[in-house]
Amino acid sequence: MERRGFLGALTAASLGVGVKNSFTEFGRARNSAQAGSGLAGRASKMGEFTQNSTIILVHGAWADGSCWRNVILPLEQRELRVICAPIPLTSLTDDAAALSRALERTSGPVVLVGHAYAGAVIAAVREDRVKSLVYIAALAPDEGETVSKVFYRDAPHPEAPKLAPDSHGFIWMPQDGFRRAVAHKASADQTNIAAALQRPIAVQCIQEPAPTPAWRTKPSWYLLAEEDRMINPKTQRFMAERMGARVQSHALDHSPMYTKPNHVIDVILDAARQTLSRYGKRTQSLLRRGDSMSGTKSVAIVTGASWMTGASVRMDGGEIKGI
Repeated sequence: MERRGFLGALTAASLGVGVKNSFTEFGRARNSAQAGSGLAGRASKMGEFTQNSTIILVHGAWADGSCWRNVILPLEQRELRVICAPIPLTSLTDDAAALSRALERTSGPVVLVGHAYAGAVIAAVREDRVKSLVYIAALAPDEGETVSKVFYRDAPHPEAPKLAPDSHGFIWMPQDGFRRAVAHKASADQTNIAAALQRPIAVQCIQEPAPTPAWRTKPSWYLLAEEDRMINPKTQRFMAERMGARVQSHALDHSPMYTKPNHVIDVILDAARQTLSRYGKRTQSLLRRGDSMSGTKSVAIVTGASWMTGASVRMDGGEIKGI
């Protein structure tokens, strides 16, 4: 009887501790969820991004701003201002100057996004309001390097077009180059339109040494196109790693703005949330936690084994986890 009474008392005491600890954890989890949910609600009302936050999209060679048509509206729907900067493709200096003029049209923080050749352009401007750089299968020469040096760093793809300047010093894309390499996963209509709209790039653009690149001091993101036939994926990875960029790598062709725009949108939004958000990183973490917990069932439970140790177990959406 004494032994039974002792065990009963011990079990009751342990149960009390376990239940107390468990409900304490439950209360903490609930409070965190409520805090995150409240922040998420305020974020929705106030807007996720700092006022006048802008995304500037910069086209590459043989293109114009229309290449971003599948990306513009989804970004604007998230209350980001979007500008497609027109660059003349006459020299790296001229193109950087044109981008600087586009920057003058903005008043808030900016994320610069460059495709292909434009990777060199977005890194060549000097503006404190530029908070981050996003490279879409783009070239990123270091100081003193030329675009052509990094472009030809690794072996070309067998389907890559043969390029040569015309008598005026401009390089045009061969008619079948869009279908075979520039956007080989796009529809025939898309590649036909791209070929009809193409604008040539001057030889000087790819032969001019790059200035000190902005990616040395600003955070950068890189969307790596694993099936690119224009810029070798090995070259892309080399440049991204040299920059210390946050890399998203997918089975994409050279022009994912046409063929997989959601991947382009995702990497841009990632950069925007990290560098244009009106909230700090801690608050962003709470927002994400609040979102995740509001959709799951967080319950503190006590198991028989836990009673003897005072530990507890939490069940999140059906998955049991120790605490």
